[in-house]
Amino acid sequence: MLVMVIGAKGQLGTALCSAFQDGEVIQVDKDTATYAVDIRDRGAVQACMDGLKPDLVINTAAEHELKVCEAHPDHSFSVNVSGALWVARACRAVNARLVHISTDYVFGGDSARRTVPYCETDCPNPLNVYAAGKLASEHLVAVNCENHIIVRTAALYGLAPCRGKGGRNFVETMLARAAAGGEIRVVDDEFTTPTYTAALARQIKVLAECAAPGLYHATCGGACSWYEFAEAIFEEMGIQANLVKSKSLEFQSEVRRPTYTVLENRHAREAGLDVMPSWRDALKDYTAARRRAADAAV
Repeated sequence: MLVMVIGAKGQLGTALCSAFQDGEVIQVDKDTATYAVDIRDRGAVQACMDGLKPDLVINTAAEHELKVCEAHPDHSFSVNVSGALWVARACRAVNARLVHISTDYVFGGDSARRTVPYCETDCPNPLNVYAAGKLASEHLVAVNCENHIIVRTAALYGLAPCRGKGGRNFVETMLARAAAGGEIRVVDDEFTTPTYTAALARQIKVLAECAAPGLYHATCGGACSWYEFAEAIFEEMGIQANLVKSKSLEFQSEVRRPTYTVLENRHAREAGLDVMPSWRDALKDYTAARRRAADAAV
């Protein structure tokens, strides 16, 4: 099977290239990859698909910096909506299966009122430009490419740099702040499920190869607040840190954010295809992989 990963140099894209390394992987990215393609360019997308004719396309490309999306909705929609549409139509034209990555942020949950994870049949309620664009992309993908898998996920972290966040994920940000010393304030009233990209990449491979077309949630199991996640990170790394609970209202932001976006992988589970570990087990796997990478670099 010929697999094309769009956004191959990103945090999830890197993990996907590794997960599919037993076959032939085409790496596509807007900057540096085997093939440089900007998904906002409809003609370039179609030409790339026509020339390579992949069997499976996984589109991880997105503008996911919330402040950028809010300030520049035209740019956000050109990537997250129009780009997704061009990829979907190009996949249909070459008869390729499309895996499109979406987000937990399509839900606008309030942790003061909701404690039940969202399943695939729950009604979305996007609160910001990024979330609205990703929800629109889901509809466009479903309409324009019948052979599609839409994967909603959440709170990603992995060994590859997160390009949209200055190269750091939440784990690395917490470790850097602990190394710097001082008080570390983390909210305890926003709930999600931290998801390790290596685990997600394995799940996407299973869905891509075995699942019927449709919408699937794919996060690690369980849920936690960002404070609880930070606490677990320091515990796994054996670090004493001055971690202090705070509330989301203490952090002023021009972007509306949901405070509860925990997902249930119901569709995959009912199909017998849910292979995601718990978020704590995934964090153990990440820290072990991080240590191995550090040892190999010496």
